[in-house]
Amino acid sequence: MSVAKKDYKRITVKSLIEMKANSEKISMLTAYDYTMAKIIDTAGIDVILVGDSASNVMAGHETTLPITLDQMIYHAQSVIRAIKRCLVVVDLPFGSYQSDPKEALRSAIRIMKESGGHAVKMEGGKEIKDSIKKILNAGIPVMGHLGLTPQSIYKFGTYTVRAKEEQEAKKLKEDALMLQKLGCFAIVLEKVPANLAKEVAESLTIPVIGIGAGNGVDGQVLVTHDMLGMTHEFNPRFLRRYMDLFNGMSNAFSQYIDDVKSQDFPNENEQY
Repeated sequence: MSVAKKDYKRITVKSLIEMKANSEKISMLTAYDYTMAKIIDTAGIDVILVGDSASNVMAGHETTLPITLDQMIYHAQSVIRAIKRCLVVVDLPFGSYQSDPKEALRSAIRIMKESGGHAVKMEGGKEIKDSIKKILNAGIPVMGHLGLTPQSIYKFGTYTVRAKEEQEAKKLKEDALMLQKLGCFAIVLEKVPANLAKEVAESLTIPVIGIGAGNGVDGQVLVTHDMLGMTHEFNPRFLRRYMDLFNGMSNAFSQYIDDVKSQDFPNENEQY
């Protein structure tokens, strides 16, 4: 059954709160460049995440850790030039906020001033409480991120599901409430049991966006390159592929090579 949706000309952090209150699910995808962001925005996606996953899918690194603040600002600038409707959230990269609240604020201010992004996203709970408070006190919207936090991959040692044990689940629920109390406008829950994610979403008034967190949350986010089938070797359970661009693009490139080699391209209609 379709749900009546408010026609938002521009998505803001307030819009997302309203969408949760009205039981309207929130759609969120990643983008790192102008062309992709323009397509996503035109399609009507609610939120674009300029994710530090650019470290993986754009730069080919094994983890998200190597990407720098300057690189995140570059990607965010490219995305911002394309959008007319989406809320654009930019990841604060590893090392730019964890240890020093003043450094965290400087990093967030640079993203907002230099990229034009609308909000920042930060991984972690009480461990980064002071950094979150510092940024929020400066008037910068913050999206939290709990569960599997890829910037802490070497601490966890694996990308497995988080918070399956009671103690970790209890901490996650406490951290989620803390993030809301501090003033975060939304939280991403990554790779946690569906029942736990649903419980957290129902306990909060701010939206909970899931990735590998079941359908009991307030919205979903995927890495665009994954859901389009460009990163064909990545096959987690939570990923639904909406296209097979890896094979489609490979076939197109092969056909182009053949046409060039055989002198079929360009033909008489494709030259001046």
